[in-house]
This record gives sequence, structure tokens and C-alpha cells, in this order.
Amino acid sequence: MVEKAVLLAVMVGALLAIPSKAQTQAAPTTPPKSICPNQLGAIVDAVTNRPQFSRMRWGIIVQNLSPTQTLYSRDAQKYFIPASTNKLLTTSAVLQQLGANFRFRTSVYRSSEGVLHVVGRGDPSLTDIQLGTLAKQLQQKGIREVKQLIVDDTYVRGEVVNPSWQWEDIASDYGAPVNSLILNQNVFSLKLLPQTVGKPLQVIWNDRNEAQQWQIINQSVTSGKDEPKEINITRDLKGSILRIQGHLAVNSQPEFINLPVVAPAEYFLRHFRNALAAENIRVDQADVSSGSSSNEQELAAVESPPLSELVTEANINSNNLFAEAFLRAIAIKKPIDKNQTSADAGLEVMKATLTQLGVNPASYIIVDGSGLSRKNLVSPEALAQTLQGMAKSPAAYVYRTSLPVAGRSGTLKNRFLKTPAEGIVQAKTGTMDGVVSLAGYVNSPNYQPLVFSIMVNEIDQPIQVVRQAIDEIVVSLAELQRC
Repeated sequence: MVEKAVLLAVMVGALLAIPSKAQTQAAPTTPPKSICPNQLGAIVDAVTNRPQFSRMRWGIIVQNLSPTQTLYSRDAQKYFIPASTNKLLTTSAVLQQLGANFRFRTSVYRSSEGVLHVVGRGDPSLTDIQLGTLAKQLQQKGIREVKQLIVDDTYVRGEVVNPSWQWEDIASDYGAPVNSLILNQNVFSLKLLPQTVGKPLQVIWNDRNEAQQWQIINQSVTSGKDEPKEINITRDLKGSILRIQGHLAVNSQPEFINLPVVAPAEYFLRHFRNALAAENIRVDQADVSSGSSSNEQELAAVESPPLSELVTEANINSNNLFAEAFLRAIAIKKPIDKNQTSADAGLEVMKATLTQLGVNPASYIIVDGSGLSRKNLVSPEALAQTLQGMAKSPAAYVYRTSLPVAGRSGTLKNRFLKTPAEGIVQAKTGTMDGVVSLAGYVNSPNYQPLVFSIMVNEIDQPIQVVRQAIDEIVVSLAELQRC
């Protein structure tokens, strides 16, 4: 996540990954050593008090898992921007409220002869494969012609993107819109191919229907052999113009670009019509519903994988779209006021759930499910209390296994390699400009299990430098022993 700009030149690297995926700095290999709990404070302070960190804000808490005992605390009750560690709160709430076996359901109803309604319920995992399954089910039910096809996008209420997200976030694939009818994570793809030197890059669309929705201004160029690449893609505020700038070397591989769709319900409708056509089902008229409909007979339906799998995607790969879908999904646990959005209702449910887990409601202020917003404020204490509460809940195993493992998986795959922390730390990462955070569990072989939360804001050093310092602290936690 990067700083705000009205017309951002979105770098290809940012477009191809969720920002917290780029956490690849491994902590330096260190020989194993033993640390007593009473030595921990001096070790942590020695890291955080380095001169290059003097302008940064550090918030840290380290606790024994059971019984709860604080081994180290520094500004643990103060607010910090959490970035994607915010997902620890969201995924804990959705597991508590909906259960690990919950599945999102997408249905097709027949409300009258020849009129079909597709009702989406915010499944973030839905793809063209599932649309094909729906179409095949309809074909098997004898449907050959649809007089009117209506896709109902009213289940999830409110704006498709959080109003506090920055422009570069909603213009990038990691800030894709969230609605009732999510398809292919509401992202479309294209690739850029070099041609002969001096000619514009060739633009190839994976989806021809999507290509018709955009006006391309191609100001790119094919550069000489082995020259470094630089590709910038910007989109106008209305979402109708894509401007491609920069260059690729004549001998370079194609660049694959992912971008968020602008009108997700219409995107879904186009793809479902294609799926129906593939089954020789003719559609005479198609529309997006702007109001609720009275659904009668369910003719076809598909379900998502269980929530346990979806939560793993959200945490291990720091998937923002999944986290935002979870926030809206738990809104069903309370009556929604007439003018209330699903996201706002979900935030109320989340707060009540966290309070039941033992999280101090004054220890955080959150406005979204993913952590993309800089209006989120969370204390290290709140994250630790969430981790503590979930460790005692029926969903403890699913929750913990949804977290990246040091040196093994997800956003921690390339961190803590060849250190005592490798394989025994399960933690959620969080990164945006000026913010680095890490919170989770340590399963030390020579000490009892720990929870920890480390949050750093107002960073004026390279992210890799701060991340390495955090990793040094976590490695020390892995080296604790009873003394």
C-alpha cells in the first residue's frame, strides 16, 4: 500500500500482488542461544532503541499464552495503524459467528415463467468455473431460453469500496470492489508483449468482453535488449480509460497485469451470459437488479469451500477481498437498519464478538475488514487479547492454522529462514507505507507458548530494515527457555 495520489501511476509490482505479500526479507542466520525471560526486556530494547529507529513509534506486547502473563510491554495500549494485522480481528469474528463449516451460497431462482434471478451472497471464491456449473444445472433442468435474466446485487448493501481507502488502493487489484456477486475476485487480466524496438507494446486481453469496456491509450514502447522494464498503468476516475506507459525490453517475457473491475455486477452478468451461451441457453433480456425480488423456486446453486479454507486464504495470502467479504457476511447476525450498510452492521457484530472474546472495546477503532484503511487504529494489546481469546475458543485450531508459518507459508514463507523461529511461529503480517506489523503465536520448544504483537508506525527507514528488526525480536522469543 502506498501514498495517495489522484492519478497514480500504478507500478506493475503493486498490481500483481497484495502489498503484504512482498515480505521476503529473511532474518540473518544466527546460532541458537538460550534467553531467560528476565533478559527479554533488555534484548528488545536494544533493538528498538537503535539510533535509526529514533523517530519511529514502536508498540510491543509479549505474553505467555496460559496463564496470561506479560513478559514485555511497550506502548501496548496505544493506537497504531495495523495494516493487514487487522485481519486477525476480522477472521476471529467470522469464525466465531459463522463457524468453520459455513459456506457461501449463490442461487438461481425462477420467479415466473421464463424469468430467472441470480442471487449472490458475497462469495469471494466464486469463479467462472462455478458459473459454468450453474449454467449446466439449468440446462439439465430443461432451461433452453431465458426471457429475462436478473442478477440480484442487493444482498450486500452499501458502497463496493470503503470510502476511506486511498486512490491507489481502489485502482489496484488488492483493492477490488466487494458486492453480492463477486466473480474472479472482481479482477480482470491482460498481458503486455514487446514487439520490435520502438513500437508500442501489444495489449492482449484474457476477456474480450472486458476489453470492450475500456478505451486504451497506449503510450508504451518496446525498448532495446536487456533494458530494465518500467510499466505504469493509470485509470481515470470514471473507470473508462486505461493509460499504459513505460517500456519493456524487446527480449523480455510478457508482463501480466491484474486490475479491479469497475462495475462488478455488470461484470458478473456478462460472464454468466457467456456461461449460459456455452450450454446453448438463449437469454433475451438481462439486467442488474436495483431492488429486492420475490424468489420462488431455486433451480440451481453452488456453494463456496468451507469457511475454514476461506479464512486460510485471507490470512496466509493476506487477501483483502476475502476479509472484506467476511465483514459483510457477519452482518446477517443482526437486524440491519434501513439506512445501514452491510459493512457497518458487520463492524457492530465484530465489536460485540471481540468483546465476548475478552478484547477491550476501547483498545481499537476499525472501519474495514482488511486493514487497507488508514483510519483503522488498533493497539498491540487488542491483537494480543484477540490471539488469547481465540486460543481458548472452539475455532482455535482453524484460526491458528490459517496463519502463515515462519519460513514455510504465505507472507512468512521467505522470512525467518534458518533461524530458531522457522516452523514454530504462526503470525499475521501487515505492511503499508510507514507501517510494519506482525502478531501471532510462538511455539517455543524450550518454553511455554507465547502470543506477541509488534507494531511500528511513522517509519522513516526502508521497510526491509524495520522488518528485519522485528524478526530479530521474534527470533529472541523463539529462543526463550525456563530459567
